[in-house]
Amino acid sequence: MEKRLEKRILGLDPGLAILGFGAICTPVGDPIATATSLKSAPIPTQAIATSVKLLDFGVIQTAAKNEIGSRLCTIYEDLHTILQEWQPDLVAIEKLFFYRMASTISVAQARGVLMLVLAQHNIPYIEFTPAQIKQALTGWGNADKRDVQLAVARELNLDYIPQPDDAADALAVALTAWFQV
Repeated sequence: MEKRLEKRILGLDPGLAILGFGAICTPVGDPIATATSLKSAPIPTQAIATSVKLLDFGVIQTAAKNEIGSRLCTIYEDLHTILQEWQPDLVAIEKLFFYRMASTISVAQARGVLMLVLAQHNIPYIEFTPAQIKQALTGWGNADKRDVQLAVARELNLDYIPQPDDAADALAVALTAWFQV
């Protein structure tokens, strides 16, 4: 088997109604060490960012009018498709944020499906809290959503903010994994 010189990371922002996903491709190894090995002169931060490549982003949506079992099946099937298409080496997931009990339970059920699918594909995963993601991308654990979205666009060298928000959040999770792993 040929060894890849890149690492594919899939970020997931779990939800029952909307599950965001974002796939990136990074060089193998430390982002700063990889960038500095390319030249002998000091490397500007922008050169580090250009070493990350956006592969895909989007959402898996389920209709509220559908029965919960059907909605979980949609997540199960669509996530299998995404994993087969992008073949990530690592999946990064935003940890469950307790907001309202009703939404927490449905998100936990969707996360259970995510964990099952990842286990079936034997793909390792890592989890980050919202504060860890904000800290990694903006330097401040209480940053607002807009600041995180702007950081995602900057790190991926995009002239737009990925939409919808759930997809941008998933890309933020994937970037956090690249910074941390």
